[in-house]
Amino acid sequence: MAGDSLRKERIYLTGFMGSGKSTIGPILANTIGYDFVDVDRMIEKAVGLSVDQIFTEHGEAHFRTLERGVIAELSVRQHVVISLGGGTIADPDNFRNISTSGVVVYLKATPEQIFKRVHHKTDRPTLKDISGERLSDDQLRARIHDLYLKREPYYSKADIIIPTDERKVGVTVDQIVKKLGIYLR
Repeated sequence: MAGDSLRKERIYLTGFMGSGKSTIGPILANTIGYDFVDVDRMIEKAVGLSVDQIFTEHGEAHFRTLERGVIAELSVRQHVVISLGGGTIADPDNFRNISTSGVVVYLKATPEQIFKRVHHKTDRPTLKDISGERLSDDQLRARIHDLYLKREPYYSKADIIIPTDERKVGVTVDQIVKKLGIYLR
């Protein structure tokens, strides 16, 4: 567990899928001179399977175990912006580790905006039914709404909350950098 003075070494981006973490993360990292790591990509590289394949072949519990290991590893790295998966912060062990080892930035998008951003994607396990088929638009809206309600209490505990609906990436990055100022001194 890092002390408060070391929290600035790690910036965690959290939020629902489609909130902009993987897009904003590398730009933010470059802007503040940090490295960038995407937790899902790190897991995929280590295992040799996509997140979707891990969920399908081994289940969500196995994926969350892998994720906890990656978070533990990243929680001691320095000068890094870390893009978390949409459900990462809802795991109690991850939440504790993340919130004590870094500054948490919540990229907040409304459920309707999330639907607009992800309804065409096919590579997300949470966008499929139990048989692996793509959800209908109505089912997808309901799934997003249900997950959003479950995860929002965790997301809302972030140190910094940045709305991303209908915002340009550059404006969002500028807002994050401005709000990070007090942490990066």
